[in-house]
Amino acid sequence: GNKNSIYKTLGASNHTDKDREENDYYATEPKAVELLLELEDFSDKPILEPACGQGHLSEAMKNKGLNVTSADLVDRGYGIISDFLSYENEYWNGHIITNPPYIYATEFIKKAISIIDEGNKVAMFLKVQFLEGKKRKQLFTEYPPKTIYVSSSRLLCAKNGDFEKMIKGGGSAVAYAWYVWEKGYIGNTILKWFN
Repeated sequence: GNKNSIYKTLGASNHTDKDREENDYYATEPKAVELLLELEDFSDKPILEPACGQGHLSEAMKNKGLNVTSADLVDRGYGIISDFLSYENEYWNGHIITNPPYIYATEFIKKAISIIDEGNKVAMFLKVQFLEGKKRKQLFTEYPPKTIYVSSSRLLCAKNGDFEKMIKGGGSAVAYAWYVWEKGYIGNTILKWFN
């Protein structure tokens, strides 16, 4: 058919640098975090969602009875305005769950792990492709995830939170996974599939 289907067939991304959202805002469908919560327990501590956008993940977590604090660099009408990577964010007494801006994903991971206590968890929703690259190999060597959950079915991340437009455009050509760190974990990364 069309250009979109060609990119899907090739397994390529369905967007380019030219048409990326200015602040790298791609909202995650709530189903993604609902599935994560079936795989991992985060109920013992408060959760920080530091790139909350319009609250898609935060609301899904709250609907499961979790205590969630939501923040974002940009005011999208949900959560507090806060720069997660700022030096002012020195400590979080709980877990961190987010879909970080992809261009700052490495910085988000390092920051999140640095500001939580041992035993607490960080869960980042990222492309499977995030596993590639020499710089990321260094990241994973220094901060090995405890578990990576690869989604067997495509989950949606919609530019500017516009899921309707994305669905009309044919869905997603991108494979995603939840990368979960537990601070203090020593051992090999466990790879699992879900969805």
